[in-house]
Amino acid sequence: MVKIRLTRKGAKKKPFYRVIVTDSRVRRDGPFLEIIGTYDPMTDPSDINIDTERAKYWLGVGARPSSTVTKLLKISGM
Repeated sequence: MVKIRLTRKGAKKKPFYRVIVTDSRVRRDGPFLEIIGTYDPMTDPSDINIDTERAKYWLGVGARPSSTVTKLLKISGM
Protein backbone atom coordinates (compact mmCIF):
# COMPACT_ATOMS: atom_id res chain seq x y z
CA MET A 1 0.00 0.00 0.00
CA VAL A 2 1.27 3.47 -0.87
CA LYS A 3 1.26 6.16 1.83
CA ILE A 4 1.87 9.90 1.91
CA ARG A 5 3.79 10.72 5.08
CA LEU A 6 6.57 12.80 6.61
CA THR A 7 10.26 12.01 6.78
CA ARG A 8 12.45 13.91 9.23
CA LYS A 9 15.50 15.90 8.23
CA GLY A 10 17.44 18.62 10.01
CA ALA A 11 19.68 18.83 13.04
CA LYS A 12 19.02 17.84 16.63
CA LYS A 13 16.14 19.92 18.07
CA LYS A 14 15.72 21.67 14.68
CA PRO A 15 13.38 19.40 12.72
CA PHE A 16 12.58 19.86 9.06
CA TYR A 17 10.23 17.47 7.29
CA ARG A 18 9.70 16.32 3.71
CA VAL A 19 6.28 15.18 2.55
CA ILE A 20 6.97 11.96 0.65
CA VAL A 21 5.14 9.18 -1.14
CA THR A 22 6.39 5.74 -0.10
CA ASP A 23 5.45 2.13 0.44
CA SER A 24 3.85 1.66 3.86
CA ARG A 25 6.28 -1.13 4.82
CA VAL A 26 9.40 1.07 4.50
CA ARG A 27 11.00 2.65 7.58
CA ARG A 28 10.49 6.37 8.30
CA ASP A 29 13.69 7.68 6.69
CA GLY A 30 13.99 4.89 4.13
CA PRO A 31 13.64 4.93 0.35
CA PHE A 32 10.68 6.75 -1.20
CA LEU A 33 8.92 7.13 -4.54
CA GLU A 34 8.63 10.93 -4.72
CA ILE A 35 9.02 14.11 -2.66
CA ILE A 36 5.87 16.20 -3.01
CA GLY A 37 6.55 18.93 -0.47
CA THR A 38 8.21 20.27 2.66
CA TYR A 39 7.13 21.30 6.16
CA ASP A 40 9.17 23.51 8.51
CA PRO A 41 7.55 23.77 11.96
CA MET A 42 10.34 25.95 13.38
CA THR A 43 9.35 29.13 11.51
CA ASP A 44 6.57 31.38 12.73
CA PRO A 45 4.10 30.72 11.12
CA SER A 46 5.00 27.21 9.99
CA ASP A 47 6.20 26.95 6.38
CA ILE A 48 4.18 24.41 4.36
CA ASN A 49 4.99 23.85 0.66
CA ILE A 50 3.10 21.01 -1.03
CA ASP A 51 2.78 20.39 -4.77
CA THR A 52 -1.02 20.05 -4.88
CA GLU A 53 -1.10 18.64 -8.41
CA ARG A 54 1.17 15.72 -7.45
CA ALA A 55 -0.72 15.22 -4.17
CA LYS A 56 -4.03 15.03 -6.10
CA TYR A 57 -2.46 12.54 -8.51
CA TRP A 58 -1.25 10.24 -5.72
CA LEU A 59 -4.54 10.49 -3.83
CA GLY A 60 -6.35 9.62 -7.07
CA VAL A 61 -4.14 6.57 -7.57
CA GLY A 62 -5.04 5.33 -4.06
CA ALA A 63 -2.30 6.61 -1.74
CA ARG A 64 -3.39 7.04 1.87
CA PRO A 65 -2.16 10.15 3.75
CA SER A 66 -1.09 9.93 7.39
CA SER A 67 -3.09 11.94 9.94
CA THR A 68 -0.45 14.69 10.07
CA VAL A 69 -0.26 14.95 6.27
CA THR A 70 -4.06 15.14 6.11
CA LYS A 71 -3.96 18.19 8.40
CA LEU A 72 -1.19 19.77 6.31
CA LEU A 73 -3.15 19.20 3.10
CA LYS A 74 -6.20 20.92 4.61
CA ILE A 75 -4.07 23.90 5.69
CA SER A 76 -2.46 24.15 2.24
CA GLY A 77 -5.88 24.33 0.57
CA MET A 78 -6.72 20.81 -0.59
